[in-house]
Amino acid sequence: MSDQFDDVDFALAAFREDGAWTVQELTRHHLVDVETLGEALRRLPGDFGAVAMIAMDEDFFLVVRVAGPFTRVLLSDVTAADEWELAASAVDFLGLPQPDEDDEQVPAGDLELLADLGMHPVDLGVLLEDFDLYPDEMLSDIARRIGFGELFDDVVGLTNA
Repeated sequence: MSDQFDDVDFALAAFREDGAWTVQELTRHHLVDVETLGEALRRLPGDFGAVAMIAMDEDFFLVVRVAGPFTRVLLSDVTAADEWELAASAVDFLGLPQPDEDDEQVPAGDLELLADLGMHPVDLGVLLEDFDLYPDEMLSDIARRIGFGELFDDVVGLTNA
C-alpha cells in the first residue's frame, strides 16, 4: 500500500460526543486495511461509534463505521479492488469475491450503516448512482446529511473562502 498513499485524497474520522461532532484526519498507518482502520476507530470516543471516510485518487471512496464490536463497510465501487489494496481489503472484509475486468462499477457493502444518523439507505443508493459526482462531493453530501458537513468541508478543503 505504500505506493498508494500518495493517491489518498483524504482520510478522516468523525465521531459525536455529547451532541457535538469532531472530525480529525487519519494517518497512513490507519489505512493498511479495514481491520486496522476499525481498530483505530474503536479508540475514538463517540456516542454512536466513529465513522471513517476515505477518498482515493478521485476514483472511489470507503466508509467504515465502528460501533462497539461491530464494523460496517461501504465501498463506492467494487471494481476499485482491482487496483487499490484498501478497496481489496474492503471486498475481503465483506466476504465478496474479488472483481474481474468484466464486473460493473457498483457499490458493495452496507447501505444502512449511517441510517440511524440521518442518511437513509435509499438516499445513499441514489447518491452512489450519480457517476458525475466525485468521491469528495458524495462524502460531503453524506457528512452534511448526518450532521458534520461544515467540519468535513473545512478538513477536506471544500469550504469557500
